[in-house]
Amino acid sequence: MSIYDQHLDKNAANYVALSPTSFVERSAEVFGDLPAVVHGARRYTWAQTRGRAARLAAALRSLGVGHGSTVSVMLPNTPEMVEAHYAVPALGAVLNTLNTRLDAPLLAWQMNHCEAQVLITDREFAPVIAPALKALAQEHGRQLVVIDVFDSEYTGAGAALGAHEYEALLAAHAPLARLEGPADEWDAIAVSYTSGTTGDPKGVVTHHRGAYLNAVSNAATWTMPHFPKYLWTLPMFHCNGWCFPWTVALLGGTHVCLRRVEAKAILDAMREHGVDHYCAAPIVHNLLINAPAEQREGIRQKVRGMVAGAAPPAAMIEGMARIGFDITHVYGLTEVYGPAAVAVKRPSWAAESLSEQTRLNGRQGVRYGLQEGMTVLDAESLAETPADGQTMGEIMFRGNIVMKGYLKNPAATEAAFAGGWFHTGDLAVMEADRYVKIKDRSKDIIISGGENISSLEVEDALYRHPAVLACAVVARPDPKWGEAPVAYVETKADSTVTAAELVAHCKGLLAGYKVPREIRFEPIPKTSTGKIQKFQLRERARSGAAFE
Repeated sequence: MSIYDQHLDKNAANYVALSPTSFVERSAEVFGDLPAVVHGARRYTWAQTRGRAARLAAALRSLGVGHGSTVSVMLPNTPEMVEAHYAVPALGAVLNTLNTRLDAPLLAWQMNHCEAQVLITDREFAPVIAPALKALAQEHGRQLVVIDVFDSEYTGAGAALGAHEYEALLAAHAPLARLEGPADEWDAIAVSYTSGTTGDPKGVVTHHRGAYLNAVSNAATWTMPHFPKYLWTLPMFHCNGWCFPWTVALLGGTHVCLRRVEAKAILDAMREHGVDHYCAAPIVHNLLINAPAEQREGIRQKVRGMVAGAAPPAAMIEGMARIGFDITHVYGLTEVYGPAAVAVKRPSWAAESLSEQTRLNGRQGVRYGLQEGMTVLDAESLAETPADGQTMGEIMFRGNIVMKGYLKNPAATEAAFAGGWFHTGDLAVMEADRYVKIKDRSKDIIISGGENISSLEVEDALYRHPAVLACAVVARPDPKWGEAPVAYVETKADSTVTAAELVAHCKGLLAGYKVPREIRFEPIPKTSTGKIQKFQLRERARSGAAFE
C-alpha cells in the first residue's frame, strides 16, 4: 500500500457525490436576489425558484416518492418543468420527461415501462393524458398520482385529471431544508425514451455524475458567462433540455420560458428579455432566417445559438451568419445526454471564406472537454479508421457522459456497449485535424448501383436553392439500380420552384448518380424537436414507388 493510501480516506469534508442539484443550492445562496425564471407575467428569483423546487420535493415525498421512484412529467417549457428538474433528483427519484406530441398508447406504454408513480401534467394535454391514464389502469393495472398544472400563460381548455393542483400542493408543504444530491453519483437521475422507430422505444437511463459533467461541459464548450439569459426554444423533455436546466443554474442565469416555438414569439422574447443564448434543431434556426427582417429589429445584443438534433445544412449555417447570429454546432444522442461533441471554432477559421467557414462549422467536430473518448471505428473490427476524410466508420463514444444503459433491456445495452465503446449508428469520416464529419445514419445511406449515396449530401445541395424551406432524401426501390434517391421538399411561402428546376440545380452540385430521380412536394413529418422522421418517408417511398 502506498503512503498516499494511508490515513487519507474520503470523508464528508473532502468528497461529495457529483449532482447538478448542488448548482441550484449555490445559485440560491449567492445569487438569490437575481432573476431565475421569466414566464409571461411571472417572475421568480433564484431564492424563489429554489424555494418552489424544495416545496415540490417536499410534496412529492409526502406522496411516497423516494429513492428509485419515477416521476413522469407532461409539460411544456414552463417554470413547473424547470422546478421538476430540480426537485425530483433531490429525492433520489428519477425524472421521466414525456414527449408532448406522443399519442395516448405510447404515453401509457412509457409510463408503465418506467413504473411511474406520479404524473405532473399541464391541462393543455388532458385530451391525450386522460386516455393514457385509462389505458394504464385497464391494461397494466397501474394507478398514478396525478398533479395538474394550470399555467398562467395557457388560456385554452383542459380539464383537471388528478386529486392535486400544483400551486395548492406547493403551498401546503414547507420547503425541504436542502436539495440534496445522492449518496452515489451513479444513481439514476432521468429516464428518456428514444423514438422507437424500429420497435418499442428504449428507455435511456442517465446518472447524476453524467448530468453534472455535461452541464459543466455545456458552459465550457460555449464559453458561457455568468448570468446568461437563456431562451427555451429547445423542449426540456428532449434529453432533459440537453442538461441546460442545470447549466443555467450553474451560472446563475435566467430561464426565459416559451410555450410555443414560433419565429415571432422567439424574436419578441429575445428583444424584450435580452436573450443571448438558445438551442434548437436546424428547422427552428431556419424559422428565424426566413422571418421578416422587421421581426428582428431592435435585437441589439449578440445572440448565440447552438444547433443539434440533425446535421445542419450548409445553407442554414450561412443564413445564420448573414443575420448576425453566432452558431455553435454540437452533436450527440440521448444516450450521451444530448451533445457530447462540438465543432470547436479555431481562431484561424475567421480568416477563411464564408463557404469554408460553413464547411468547417458543419462538421460534428471533437469530443466535449469532459467526455473521455470519441472516434470513428470500423464497426466490425473496432479498428480506428485513418484520419483521411475518406474512410467511413461508425462514431463511437466512451466516458462519463454516456448513459448507464437501457432500462429493462440488457441485450440492447450489451450491444450498444460492445467492445467497450458506445455505438452511435452514425457513419462518418475522420478528417486530418481529427474533426469528425457525419456522412449519414447507417440506415439512411442509399445504395444505388453499388454506389453509396449520402442522403445528407443530397439534402445539402437542395437546401442551397433559395426556394427550399425543408427537405429530406430517402431511398425508394428501383428495378435497375436497387435503390434510387427520392427527395421530399417543402418550399418557402413566397417561393415557387418546379421539380425540373430542382433537379437541374442538383446536377450543378452533385455527381449524376446522386441527383434525386424524383422530387415530391409534400409535407415532411417532423418530431416535436424539429427532427425529420425519415422512417415515415421511407415507408411512403416504398409504398408509392413509381418504377420507370
